[in-house]
Amino acid sequence: MPLLTVALVPAPDRTVVRLTGESDLSTDPLLTRELARAAALGARAVIVDVAGVRFWDCSGLHALADLTAELDTAGRQCRIVGAGPATRRLIGMADFAGVLDLDGPVQLSRRPRRQPSPPPPAPVWRRPVEVPA
Repeated sequence: MPLLTVALVPAPDRTVVRLTGESDLSTDPLLTRELARAAALGARAVIVDVAGVRFWDCSGLHALADLTAELDTAGRQCRIVGAGPATRRLIGMADFAGVLDLDGPVQLSRRPRRQPSPPPPAPVWRRPVEVPA
């Protein structure tokens, strides 16, 4: 069984790319080739459904970012749908949030970020007071 399965579903105004499995450096050539194939179909939008991806590394995110930039230059769109919490966290940590067009926020967690503790106050040095004898 392959690590990554890619299915293209063409329609007149969009092409849906469904990914299932694991996206890593070993599957990057397949992912890149299939994303290029989807773009070559000429639809105004390419929708990449990543709901079935169990594992990502940054090579897969780079492939999505490259496709997004290519389509954007041509006045077309690449939209990522179905990203789960782990995928969204990776997108945020890898700084792809401003590059990829997601169907929702990058961070699903509503927990406030822990603020770092303020540094301790600097010690104040004073001259010893001389007491007259």
